[in-house]
Amino acid sequence: MTALGNPAGQQTVRRHNLSLITTSLAAAPGSRAQLAQRTGLTKATVSSLVDHLISRDVLVEGPPATAGIGRPARPVTLNPEGPMALGVEVNVDYLTVCVLDLTGQLRCYRHSVAENRARSAAEVIEQTAELVGEVLRELGRPLLGAALALPGVVGADGTLSRAPNLPGLTGGQPGRQLAAALGLPPLLVDNEANLGALACLRAEPAVGPDFVYVSGEIGVGAGLVVAGELFRGVNGFAGELGHVVVAQDGPDCGCGGRGCVEQYAGQEVLLRTAGQPGLEQLEAAVAAGDPAALDAVARAGSALGVGLASLLNVMDLPTVVLGGVYARLFEAITPSLTAQLDRRALAPRGAGRLSRSPLGIDAAARGAAGAVLDRALRDPAGIPVLAGV
Repeated sequence: MTALGNPAGQQTVRRHNLSLITTSLAAAPGSRAQLAQRTGLTKATVSSLVDHLISRDVLVEGPPATAGIGRPARPVTLNPEGPMALGVEVNVDYLTVCVLDLTGQLRCYRHSVAENRARSAAEVIEQTAELVGEVLRELGRPLLGAALALPGVVGADGTLSRAPNLPGLTGGQPGRQLAAALGLPPLLVDNEANLGALACLRAEPAVGPDFVYVSGEIGVGAGLVVAGELFRGVNGFAGELGHVVVAQDGPDCGCGGRGCVEQYAGQEVLLRTAGQPGLEQLEAAVAAGDPAALDAVARAGSALGVGLASLLNVMDLPTVVLGGVYARLFEAITPSLTAQLDRRALAPRGAGRLSRSPLGIDAAARGAAGAVLDRALRDPAGIPVLAGV
């Protein structure tokens, strides 16, 4: 007879059962009896696991309900004052830090202008660590973990293998460096558009489980969500929308190519073409009907639409969610973008419908913290602050 594998050990079973409890409570509060019904675990097992998670400040149990017949039930919920999830974004011209509690609510936020393009890795990490340190001191709570969002291609080992706009960090492992500077366990590290897409999935369920999230910053990226999960590709290159070629003989791009979407629709190009010094001034000019500003936004939308049409033709996704600068300019950029999608996308008209991201510039940092939170709820025993269960 062929062996089917080793039986699950006691710790493996306990780890799985803890996950059943936390994921169930993430969906909805419930009493211990209700948790037993939802999970299929015995009441004794549920009681033991709930007691353990309460002792670690992961769960709280409310006062007994007074209505109804029989012994009143006590609602069990995730503890909003328990361990928290830290998300960090390092982008070309800013740093963002945010913290989510176990219920997914934003508890702390910091944003700092930082010209990172010409800086060394050590300089970037030092300023980021200072900003994170401020947040951790204010927080005064243990962490479930931390994650870092970066504007480039991130390998499975956390190496930032390609980031044309952050040459000082390219080839290094910023997550390991930041963790060492802060004295934290290893950080989760991912592309900022991927994490922005995850944040959008959390914040706007009506978007559905299948969409393209477009991150419009100095660089242009896309997070691809298929059946509620990120699609990264084999090597993590999926979603590099900014480097889709829209003009074969166009301007040189930092990626080594020419005529990329980023060279027509990136934030710096958009501002330069509009003759505006910043996004606030561009928004004001658009609102005032300034011809140069409106023309610049229309040109950017057209180039973005050409690139997106190619992406949609390959991926066959029904929705495009615009984030970053494109969310801020949504009404102005939509006509030219839509015109290109209608002309070039092979799916029936309306399949590539546009939606504005409900999140602002903190989308990637929120997504990073959300990724930590999701990991903690799926496997609470694997998180350092909860280890030893």
